[in-house]
Amino acid sequence: MIPVFRLGYVTFFSKNVEAMVSYYTNVLGCKVVEQAGNGTVYISNGFEHHHIVIHPSQHSFMEGIGWQVHAQMELKDAQRLLREEGIFSELIHDKQPGVVEQLELQDPDGNKIFLYHEMEYSSPGYSEVGIIPNKLGHLSISVKDAPKNVDFYHQILGFHKTDQILDVANFLTCNEDHHTLNIIQGKKSYMHHIAFQLRNPGHQYSSSDILMRHNIPTIWGPSRHTAGHNIASYHLDPDKHVIELYTDMDKYIPQLNIMEPRPWHKEKPLRPKKWETFEYWETQFSDILPSVEEWKMDRPKQVLPL
Repeated sequence: MIPVFRLGYVTFFSKNVEAMVSYYTNVLGCKVVEQAGNGTVYISNGFEHHHIVIHPSQHSFMEGIGWQVHAQMELKDAQRLLREEGIFSELIHDKQPGVVEQLELQDPDGNKIFLYHEMEYSSPGYSEVGIIPNKLGHLSISVKDAPKNVDFYHQILGFHKTDQILDVANFLTCNEDHHTLNIIQGKKSYMHHIAFQLRNPGHQYSSSDILMRHNIPTIWGPSRHTAGHNIASYHLDPDKHVIELYTDMDKYIPQLNIMEPRPWHKEKPLRPKKWETFEYWETQFSDILPSVEEWKMDRPKQVLPL
C-alpha cells in the first residue's frame, strides 16, 4: 500500500474567486501566497506554499485532494503499485507552484487525488487577523458507493478505519488524528465539508464571534460528536461549502487499536466502533436559517454534518 500520512491541500473551482479569497483571508485568517496568470489563487494556512487552491470557473465544486506520502516510497513505485491494481495514474511535474512532483489519479468516485512528497515552505506564515486555525484537519466527501471508496483508501492508500455512524458515515485516518477523511454514503458525489482545527474551546467560541462580525451565521454547534468526540461548529463559505471548525478530537493509537483515553469517554478503552447517534451532547441541527435551507436543497436529506 502507499504510505499516505497527511492531508496536504484541497483544490476548488469557484464562480466567485474574489469572495472566496476574501473569506479565506479576512474571516478564516489565511494568507494568499501566489496568484497565477489564469486567476488561480494559492492560499496558505501556515508555512507551506498552499493548503487551499481556488481556480476560477462558471461552477463551484471541489476538484481534488492532495495527500502527502512518506518519502520511503518513491512516487514511481507508487505508480507501479497502482498499475498492478488496475488504477491509472500520471506522474506530473511543476503543475502547481511549491510542488515539484505529484502523482495524479482518481478515487472510485472520480475525485482527483494528488500524491506528493514535499511542498515548499514559502508561505509568509500565520496571519494576525481572522480565526487563524492551527491546520487543515480533515475532509468529508459524499460518494455514491461508500464501501468501494472505503476499501480504496484503506487498501490502496493505507488509511486506518476508525469509527462508523449508522450506515452513513465512515471515518478513516492516515495519522494519529481520529479521522483525516470521512466518507459518507450519499446519492451523488460532492464535498460534504472541509474542517480546520482550532486551538481549544475558547478559540472555538471566539471563532463564532468573528463569523458574526462578518454576518456569517453558525448553522450547527458548537457541539461534541460521538465518533471522534471533537467539539465542532459549522458555517458556510461564499460558495456554500460547509466549513467545520473543531477542537478536542480523539487521538487514535493504531498499535493498540484504541483511542487515547479522555475523561468524557464512556468506554475505556474506547475502540473503533459503530455509533448509532451523531451527537454526544444531543445538540439539535438547526434548519431555520435560509442559508441552511439553500445548502440542504442540493444534498441528501438523510445526511447531517459530521
